[in-house]
Amino acid sequence: MYGLDTFERIAIWSVLGIAILGLLYAVFLRNQVLKEDKGTREMQDVWNAIREGADAYLRRQLKTILPLIFILTIVLFASIYIVPPTSEASVWYCMAIKKVPAELAEQCVETLTIPETQQIRTYIGFGRAFAFILGAGFSLAVGQIGMRMAVQGNVRVASAARYSFGDSLRIAYRSGTITGMLTDGLGLFGGTLIFMIFGVAAPDALLGFGFGGTLLALFMRVGGGIFTKAADVGADLVGKVEFGLTEDDPRNPAVIADLVGDNVGDCAGMAADIFESYEVTIVSSLILGVALFSMTGHVEWIIFPLMVRGVGVLASIVGTYNVRSSDGKSGDAMRAIFTGFLTSASISVVLFGIISVFYMQDVPGGWWRPFLAATVGVILAILIDRLTDYFTGTHAKPVQEIKKSADTGTATLILSGISTGFESSAWSVLLLAGTIFASILIFGGISTDPMLDFIFILYGVAMTGIGMLTLTGNNVAMDSFGPIADNANGIGEMAWHDKDDEETNNAKKIMADLDAVGNTTKAITKGIAIGSAVIASVALFGSFITDVGRVDPTALADGIRVSMPIVFVGMLIGGIVPWLFSSFAILAVSRAASLIILEVRRQFKLGVLEGEVEPDYGRPIEISTSAAQKELVPLALIGVLSPIIVGLVFQVEALGGFLAGIILSGQLLAVFLNNSGGAWDNAKKLIEDEPADPENNLGKGSERHKAGVVGDTVGDPFKDTAGPALNPMIKVANLVALIVAPIVVTYKSLGFSGWLIVILAVAALIWAIIQSKKPAPSLKEIDANPSTGD
Repeated sequence: MYGLDTFERIAIWSVLGIAILGLLYAVFLRNQVLKEDKGTREMQDVWNAIREGADAYLRRQLKTILPLIFILTIVLFASIYIVPPTSEASVWYCMAIKKVPAELAEQCVETLTIPETQQIRTYIGFGRAFAFILGAGFSLAVGQIGMRMAVQGNVRVASAARYSFGDSLRIAYRSGTITGMLTDGLGLFGGTLIFMIFGVAAPDALLGFGFGGTLLALFMRVGGGIFTKAADVGADLVGKVEFGLTEDDPRNPAVIADLVGDNVGDCAGMAADIFESYEVTIVSSLILGVALFSMTGHVEWIIFPLMVRGVGVLASIVGTYNVRSSDGKSGDAMRAIFTGFLTSASISVVLFGIISVFYMQDVPGGWWRPFLAATVGVILAILIDRLTDYFTGTHAKPVQEIKKSADTGTATLILSGISTGFESSAWSVLLLAGTIFASILIFGGISTDPMLDFIFILYGVAMTGIGMLTLTGNNVAMDSFGPIADNANGIGEMAWHDKDDEETNNAKKIMADLDAVGNTTKAITKGIAIGSAVIASVALFGSFITDVGRVDPTALADGIRVSMPIVFVGMLIGGIVPWLFSSFAILAVSRAASLIILEVRRQFKLGVLEGEVEPDYGRPIEISTSAAQKELVPLALIGVLSPIIVGLVFQVEALGGFLAGIILSGQLLAVFLNNSGGAWDNAKKLIEDEPADPENNLGKGSERHKAGVVGDTVGDPFKDTAGPALNPMIKVANLVALIVAPIVVTYKSLGFSGWLIVILAVAALIWAIIQSKKPAPSLKEIDANPSTGD
């Protein structure tokens, strides 16, 4: 923080303190949740099976990804030595290491010796590698601790449902808020700490921080998504369609694997996903803030995003703690959750304004521009919330139409859901386009220098992302609420399946209501995650152009023009990557689900349905775990290697086109997959809520219900595997492009070593594709090498 005035130093330390306060709030909520009653012995038996399965999966996943993390740490450290140090890194070295006054830093840079230049590379290399480990570690902690707290919460929610709707909602939401505040606190703590150490050179280290968090999120999203949907699809198709069992029937051998999957997929995966979006928006805003500081001399552009994030943590604490409902047997959970969200949003906007007026008064263009950009981000989050709720909520026309289409069979129901997904994607993209255009209106025209004006506009886009994820604590709480309510419902169904008294029926009704709301909140937060991914990627795209300009001002002096054939080549390649990635992710679910189906049928033939044999819940868990681990590294390599190959072979202009293609294609596909899957799921639930009357084709057991289940199972890998995993994959590709861009510009002629790297990268990509197309392990192979035995 060398060179900051007293107020700015206090502000940065205050932001760090707020990050710690957010973590302490998470500890406070944890203690509250753990004091709640865990229910009957039967409920705890089901809960223990879920907890042990989830813990075993996460241990196995960690062993799979650690070797790649180790290799990438070394690569990131070495990448600093390939290109000259940035001017910001040299300035930081002069001020922080040599203790040169700020006004003499530029002169110091001009007199640096070769050994000192090597020292700069070593410092920044260690910083980037350490930040990568920190980002990966924080992302892992958010996912793993958050998931374990969700598991602790679900049995307590089920227990509270026997007495009170309000208590069930409170416990479920606060269990999810623990994950949300971990995301808020660790993300802000890491970003602020790196800035405090590296100052204007922070972007070099922050690239490692963002990449570590994003890569871990990709691993957890892919693995958790494959696990959860393989189990879910297998359990539903055999249990519901073939044998007419209810949801979470304890006789279904795949039911525990399904409940485990909710935790490792939706809790651990989504928490890591939002965390890396949180990190990446900090990375992009600070990179662009440093660029504006270099060109205007105003350090406020760097400090303001961190202050806004600190405001968000405070607002989330207030808003999440006020989510509550009546203590009766029913209530409006969605209204209570959305009221908390709006409370946090209102507090944030007011505090944005206060900070802007008092701190951003002297910046070019005036205080109102950064304030308005951050506020637009908050508004965007609310609009995506409402848009997703419309297309996936049970009350709105699209889901009602999908439900009605079940009258004429499975095909029309699936067609109706596909149509809904396509339409929702179009409106979502228009929202994002409007947001980016708002940044143009807000920040455009500040400077007559075209390059500076361009950076101002991109800074506005980055601040929109900062504002959008200001309410991360609320967003993650809403998402985790879904699987917690789902698991609580499952625990209740399994523990109370032979009870039919008034208390039990009321509890089941409360659990079903919370579960339905949870489906919608999950879809909403996935929509926000997708939107934030695109905004962050656009800001990173701007950072990419800025970084290239710092290394070679002539490289992209005319921008990235689509009229250049080589740019169009890159755009086409970028456009296909999300489709290839999604294809392999859905194929992995299909193959694993086939094995689950065969296993459940085998156990049913042994007499599980008749009670002659106890169901073996462990086997489906082993099948799902083996399938998920097989796909982790190959799918991640598609996102990591493709920008490296495009950049080295086709050069920096094509790499820019690649990023544009992957952002647009990924956004359209991700929203389609998320909203079509969510709409099918809630349409099925509407059919299940009807009075059961199969003779008149109503409710559970009817042909309409079977059509709804098929639609739901088609949508499962859409909304919980491929769609969510596209978010971190897009940002992984963007961050890799940012890291590799200076190398591409510096070494336009590859030479022997460059072509060797290209050949190795292409070979690794081909291996990843072949691995993704290989069949899943057979049941005999899984028996020979059980994944959960550790």
